[in-house]
Amino acid sequence: MQTAGRNGEAAGLWRRIVAAAPASAEARFNLGATLLALEEFEAAEHALRESARLRPGAPWTRHRLGNLLQATGRWDEAEPHYRAALAEDASLWRARLDLAHLCLGRGDFGRGWPLFEARRSLGAAHIAPPPLPREWAGEPPAGASILVWPEQGFGDQIQFARFAPALAAAGADVTLVAPPELSALFATLGVRVVERAAEMTLPEPDAWTFLLSIPQRLGVDRDGLWPAPYLAPPADRIARWDGFAPQGAVGVVWQGRATPNTHRSLPSRELLQPLADAGATLVDLQPPPGRDFADLAAVMAQLDLVVTIDTAAAHLAGALGKPCWVLLPWFNADWRWGLGDSTPWYPATRVFRQTAHGDWAGVMAEVAAAWRARQGA
Repeated sequence: MQTAGRNGEAAGLWRRIVAAAPASAEARFNLGATLLALEEFEAAEHALRESARLRPGAPWTRHRLGNLLQATGRWDEAEPHYRAALAEDASLWRARLDLAHLCLGRGDFGRGWPLFEARRSLGAAHIAPPPLPREWAGEPPAGASILVWPEQGFGDQIQFARFAPALAAAGADVTLVAPPELSALFATLGVRVVERAAEMTLPEPDAWTFLLSIPQRLGVDRDGLWPAPYLAPPADRIARWDGFAPQGAVGVVWQGRATPNTHRSLPSRELLQPLADAGATLVDLQPPPGRDFADLAAVMAQLDLVVTIDTAAAHLAGALGKPCWVLLPWFNADWRWGLGDSTPWYPATRVFRQTAHGDWAGVMAEVAAAWRARQGA
């Protein structure tokens, strides 16, 4: 039933099983997982805590309880459960990655980067090595030719693209491979960029590295982030989109592509109306104008502000140094925005968070008030 998405029926079944076998940690675990899928957070937490109490040494109970606590914003409570799960079973790569997200979200890069390498187990759809023999292990890069290989989504690549010029500044001859949607934009980084294709011919470098592994190899700490802005719209795209947006306009993105985290998107564009009522001239950035992120960057350059959900547009605005307000859900907000209203990754970005699950209206009321204050109204 759970695998078929019939979580309501499954929860009823698991409740009956728990009643018949109250000492079964497995039954309570499955009940908790089902209730979490139904977004019955309090009942799910109770079931998972009972599962962990019944089987305190079982890593799967501690890991899932940590997931719930992290997803509901209680990072300090989640961490010991991840550590307990890993103490019982060090092979739990997903718990290692979840713990990495907590550390990196807090700015504890020293502990976070090594744990973050667990993302290599995400699978070939997210991360897969190039057909090259030698991976860079962090030895001094000066004088070496290093090929930087892409991984994961557009937002991840935009966020971490700052480390390609950082690697070049350390003396490496850098070639950055980028998907077609990002290649023109990344050409403004000041390093050699090659567009990724199904069939590619590349000169064999001295070594290669995943893009998101560079900061771990360079030993980057919170104060050592390559500063924004580090991207810019190409000159030809600036000319192409000249005059697209009225002066002082606010670009808005209210939905992302389908992802496992469906809570990120606003249910409808109408929820942005309070911002328009506050006097903002809204320009839709959805779907993105043009054919790639270089086009979107040229449009963003004309805007006074970008207001967006957590999607690649938020990272692009941050990388451009464009003032950006990011709208985050209460449940399952991404690690890279931390827990506050700002992020060291993008100094010009401000974060607005739901204070209750699903309360986008409250977020937009806060955004409208912030706009009025910004205009001195």
